[in-house]
Amino acid sequence: MYEKDGEKYFVVDAHTHFWDASPDNWVRGQEEYAKGWIECFHAYQGLGPKETHWPIDRFQKYSEELMMHDLFEAGHVDKAIFQPTNLRQWYKNGFNTTEADGAMAERHPGQFLVNTTFDPREGDAGMRAFEERVKRYGCKGVKLYTAEWRGDSRGWSLKDPEAARYLEKCEELGVKNVHIHKGPTIWPLDKDAFDVSDVDHVATNFQGLNFIVEHVGLPRIEDFCFMATQERNVYAGLAVVVGGLMHARPKFFAKVMGELMFWLGEDKLIFGADYAIWEPKWQVEGFVDWNMPADEDLSDFPPLTVGQKKKILGLNAARLYDIEVPAELRLDAPKVVEPVGVPNP
Repeated sequence: MYEKDGEKYFVVDAHTHFWDASPDNWVRGQEEYAKGWIECFHAYQGLGPKETHWPIDRFQKYSEELMMHDLFEAGHVDKAIFQPTNLRQWYKNGFNTTEADGAMAERHPGQFLVNTTFDPREGDAGMRAFEERVKRYGCKGVKLYTAEWRGDSRGWSLKDPEAARYLEKCEELGVKNVHIHKGPTIWPLDKDAFDVSDVDHVATNFQGLNFIVEHVGLPRIEDFCFMATQERNVYAGLAVVVGGLMHARPKFFAKVMGELMFWLGEDKLIFGADYAIWEPKWQVEGFVDWNMPADEDLSDFPPLTVGQKKKILGLNAARLYDIEVPAELRLDAPKVVEPVGVPNP
């Protein structure tokens, strides 16, 4: 829980990772891609404050103890949601897997929710494995990487018939939150495979699911907003928006936040720090302190209220994931007024 100026914020980090991109985990013959991927990730960390930058060896593989400290001791996070990314074509044991996330969550009960993933190109065998993971880890969400390589295939579309089969299985299993990476390209993946153009198709067809578009389709912010405003079950995942723009590109950050608030509104924005690219501490503190600049170019956008920031930082994700919020951290919590001291006669 984070407290500032008498206001308390329940923080759900809806986008976190526990990865292993160390050289020992690189697939032989795929070293160029494994190395390039993590170096591209590491370059994004440069968009945060200088004092938060890590050396590449720590970034490739960080300890469980460091992650627990950065999220729950220093980072103001109350609950964190693991979002896996397999990349088994480049990493022997996977880059950031459901199994590794689940094992860590079991060692720290009550602090993490574990999402899983699926790849429709895996067919029936993949479907059975997906169902087993959901039951094993109690998953309420999935993270999808439509640009991931598999053999000679360099991506897939949510419009694919096989993808529909998996989304039907999500509905059947109660996996209601579908997080989709639709944003900045990470080398060597293809930019077009991250396009948001396939999202409205499945959002309309699967009204029982919530589609959280991670990274809000950047740099295609207008495409995303004009699509998302018509789909009642499409949400904006703010990973990269806060971490990548708030410090390095403050004016662009204000424009993106203004567009998201105008087109989607305060109830559909979901905070995520995208650890370990960026630590949550400076993002939570900075977002609470931030507001829309007094700039003529941004005059369309009103300032954010404390209540709106509380929704974005945690209450919206808590609603989607049925996370119980302590009574004193809800928006309807009564204000505690300190009694005025009465001087002794």
